Amino acid sequence: MAKTVPTRKKKARAGYMISAVAELYKLHPQTLRLYERVGLLKPSRSQGNTRLYTDSDLERLEVILTLTREMGVNLAGIEVVLNMREKMAEMQRQMETFASFVQQELARGLRTVTEPAARSALVRVPPPKVIRVHKPGSEKTSEKPPRENA
Repeated sequence: MAKTVPTRKKKARAGYMISAVAELYKLHPQTLRLYERVGLLKPSRSQGNTRLYTDSDLERLEVILTLTREMGVNLAGIEVVLNMREKMAEMQRQMETFASFVQQELARGLRTVTEPAARSALVRVPPPKVIRVHKPGSEKTSEKPPRENA
């Protein structure tokens, strides 16, 4: 039978002390200290150097507990999973930014259909200059070349 991770109903702005978090999640405080020591959790500190866990710390702890209790992942595996989640979240933000940019450019392009393309281009390119190259013998003339006497 899988153990369930408790969820909080209200989000508080103040941090939770280590004893409250340990009791809420049925953990020993040393386990929380271990998670901090290996870098899985980074609680803030009060002026008296007491660990204070924020709601985002508790959300991260819930992921850690799900990975350990329900999936049997070790601490090294948890670190890899959490790092990948952070990278994926950053990539998602970048993709959303890019998609927004493309949508804006497309909308701008649709509004300026009557404008010449060069004015609304992302990179302006000057119009090409025509250079005429005359090759000898390529011109058609009515004159015949002089004959050589042999």
